Order: sequence, then structure tokens, then C-alpha cells
Amino acid sequence: MSGKNSEGLVALLLGAAIGVGLGILFAPDKGAETRKKIKDNLDDLKDDLKEKFQTVENEAKEKLDQTKVDLKESMDDLLSRSSYKAEEAITYLEQKLAELKQQNAKFQK
Repeated sequence: MSGKNSEGLVALLLGAAIGVGLGILFAPDKGAETRKKIKDNLDDLKDDLKEKFQTVENEAKEKLDQTKVDLKESMDDLLSRSSYKAEEAITYLEQKLAELKQQNAKFQK
């Protein structure tokens, strides 16, 4: 869930809670009934926010896990390519060393 969507959802839930609260306050109920309704609505809002937070947390964990997998694959690929390059460098250096040994052998005669 993107940051804008999360912010919009929180704003929507908060606006709904405020609207419900105001509606209850202006309703012609007894004080105890009004307080019970407000408490019930706040409990519902709290549950909704917990659920949304859990969803965002799960999505973040999934993205982190996927990022770890992607990073491991990238590192494995980099090491594999580096290994081939190292082999090429070693082969080149061995050839140059052989050439130098040949040239040195000519001077030793």
C-alpha cells in the first residue's frame, strides 16, 4: 500500500469516526446510551486501525523478504561474473608469466 493510500485511508476513517461521534452526540438519547455508542464506535475504529496497520506491516515484511531474495540473487550473479573475470585475469597473467620465462631463458644461455 502506498503512502498516499495509507494517509487517505486514515483520514477517511478519522473523518467517519468524527462524523459518527457528532451524530451520536446530537441524537436524542440518554447520556449512558450516548457514551455506550461512542465507546462502541471508538472500539470499531480501533479494530479497523489495527487491521489496517497489520495489513501495512505484512506488506512491508513481504517487500523486505522479496528485497532480501533479490539482493541475494544479485550478489550470487555478481560473484559468478567476478569469478569468470578472475579466471580470465589469471589465465592472462599465466600466459604473460610463461612469455617472461621464455625471454628469461634466452638470456640465461
